[in-house]
Amino acid sequence: MPLAIALLGRRRPTADDIRREIVALQAEPKPFRPPAALGRSLDVSPSTSPAGWPVFTVTPRGTAPISPVLYLHGGAYIREITRHHWKLVGQLASAGASVTVPIYPLAPRGTAAHVVSGSADLAEQLAARGEPLVIAGDSSGGGLALAVALALRDRGTVVPDHTALISPWLDATGSHPGILEVAPRDPWLHLGGLTVAADAYRGDLDREHPWVSPLNGDLAGLGPITLFTGTRDILNVDARRFRPLATDAGVSLDFHEAPEMIHVYPLLPIPEGKKARTVLCGLLAN
Repeated sequence: MPLAIALLGRRRPTADDIRREIVALQAEPKPFRPPAALGRSLDVSPSTSPAGWPVFTVTPRGTAPISPVLYLHGGAYIREITRHHWKLVGQLASAGASVTVPIYPLAPRGTAAHVVSGSADLAEQLAARGEPLVIAGDSSGGGLALAVALALRDRGTVVPDHTALISPWLDATGSHPGILEVAPRDPWLHLGGLTVAADAYRGDLDREHPWVSPLNGDLAGLGPITLFTGTRDILNVDARRFRPLATDAGVSLDFHEAPEMIHVYPLLPIPEGKKARTVLCGLLAN
């Protein structure tokens, strides 16, 4: 995959690249609707979240879903959902889940305080069905998923039965020195670009706030967590830091670290990604 990225001419977006991208995306937002192919074998239902956001729920056709999943897409909080996310959503639905995907507002219009609370409201609505709730997300969506789990725990209303984190962005400060050691081998992410995106997203909150950097949150009382991370991802450094914190808090953590894998590898059409997706689908039956 690093070679493929290089051949495609993609380079890691720098701080200036992200500043320009934010302006461009605010001026001309990308489409977010599910691809038409998703509806050929699955049911896709549009609705609106308690916060007023567009929501799409993807369910298996012809059978009752076995588990509700709230899926929070990645994109550094500034980019819209992509076909890679929808493909994973489709696979989860094909495995029997009812997958709810909120189209949350992107930074800088959508800030952490608004996005976390609005996502938590939607999670409470899903949990009201009385079925086990899974919250999942990739990259920034993984950080958001953990922040939502923390917010729900603090509300005292719902604790997700499982939280699945795919290459999660857990610490928006990017302050750990180990990141600089991994950075030359990461073909996907640039620390300076992530810092700009974090500042656009955090709004009035500090970068250290648990809703922005959930690594700083008190993990006690959370339900089981499954985490996927690759060693050629600068976010791997904070994923490793998360592991002892979860243990100390008494949280059950199923930690999957894939050697030489890049950021969000479980979404990619590679054998390691397929293996990770099999684990994700297996969560639905537990």
